[in-house]
Amino acid sequence: MKNQMHLAHIVFFKLKDGSPALVQELLDGCQEFLTGHPGTVYYSAGTLNPELKRPVNDHDYHVALHVVFDSRDSHDLYQIAARHLKFIEKFKPNWETIRVFDSDIPLAG
Repeated sequence: MKNQMHLAHIVFFKLKDGSPALVQELLDGCQEFLTGHPGTVYYSAGTLNPELKRPVNDHDYHVALHVVFDSRDSHDLYQIAARHLKFIEKFKPNWETIRVFDSDIPLAG
């Protein structure tokens, strides 16, 4: 029997205009449109920490989004949810690149 897994959805946004005002606008948009979706067990959005400068640190982004879902089904519903699609429509014009990392993670405990 396969262990039940959560699904971690991690997105790194590099903006065309990474000014502090537009970084904050994206953070505010994450809060408005990407929180409270069914099946969300963890949410956070934050900015690059420029003080961490080890050779392995990736500095090619402005905002990191972390959402953990209770299941793949919840993740899939989030992808087509009206609020998520509105977020993409509103903020995509300022995205230079986005990188999405989806991974299965075991339930804690």
